[in-house]
Amino acid sequence: MSDHDIDPRLLILRRQYMQLFEPDFLAWPPSSLLKSADVQKWLYKRLFDPSLNPKLPPEGYQMRVLKLLLSKIKKATDEHEVSCELKTHLASLAARGAPPEFQTFHEKAYVTFTCTPEKPDLVDGYDDAPERTVTLLERRHLVSGSRTTGFRTWEASLHLASYLLTDTGSSFVRNKNVLELGTGTGFLTILLAKHLQAKRVTATDGDEDVIEALNENIALNKLDNPQRARTGTLTWGCDLEGTWVEDDCGTHPYDIVIGTDITYDKIAISALVSTLYSLFNMRPELKVIISSVVRNAETFEVFKDECASRNFAVEDVEFEPKPMRQQKSLFYAAAVPIKILSITRP
Repeated sequence: MSDHDIDPRLLILRRQYMQLFEPDFLAWPPSSLLKSADVQKWLYKRLFDPSLNPKLPPEGYQMRVLKLLLSKIKKATDEHEVSCELKTHLASLAARGAPPEFQTFHEKAYVTFTCTPEKPDLVDGYDDAPERTVTLLERRHLVSGSRTTGFRTWEASLHLASYLLTDTGSSFVRNKNVLELGTGTGFLTILLAKHLQAKRVTATDGDEDVIEALNENIALNKLDNPQRARTGTLTWGCDLEGTWVEDDCGTHPYDIVIGTDITYDKIAISALVSTLYSLFNMRPELKVIISSVVRNAETFEVFKDECASRNFAVEDVEFEPKPMRQQKSLFYAAAVPIKILSITRP
């Protein structure tokens, strides 16, 4: 059974699974599908077979998902009709002593994001074209000594990616030189360079350990060509004159600046806006796009007020996140408001 013949609900399950979505919130297909021998065979091959999937989720996560899957299959059919491959794989994981997830929180894990464009005519979120993916090594629960949370991909990045995958959003970055602030894992940088035809992306972060992990993810996605994507450390608030950023902008003049979840720290906002001011001085026609989860409305307003004090023009980009059950490729919680701002200098 090929992906072209498969029920789209199974594809959504696989996308969520490869993104390490919380098992209790996975969109499980109906029993009528799960009891099919062909479907069970497909699930083993596409979710658990290491020979076909070299970048599988951690074994502890696999065990949690597989136990739930087998439980649902057993409720839908007789015991002897449950896939031997699925049962054998669970026994193999148990025999190897797959560690509980809480014991592997700080370890690197593969996370694969499916980046399917939003198209009104796309039936059930499925396209005949091969799936476009970004695979990262993340340490999802690690906070470094500098209190950075840049070792995992957060909701604001996934929301901005969903916007950039629309026809309107993709036009902002296609054939453009892009600078990313607070890049973290590199998800957006890689998405832009690998799938959205950005001319060149310069990814920056203030933490050297994050930059090291970022370079690893860029290489993992076969983008280790400095003409497509480069990285560098950038500390907000410092004068950019005479720095590598000024040289980089001179060689590849920035058209767009993006940043996600970089407005949550009230202390850092002044330095961030100062950096934006320096970038506008270098490139007055720049367009800045910031995506933020509004965890603290007061802090978010402080950022907008700081931008106003520099005479920046700040506009809301109208793009609401879909409820989780309506999401087809990038999956993220939308209970807390997520805002996208467009910032220019008149």
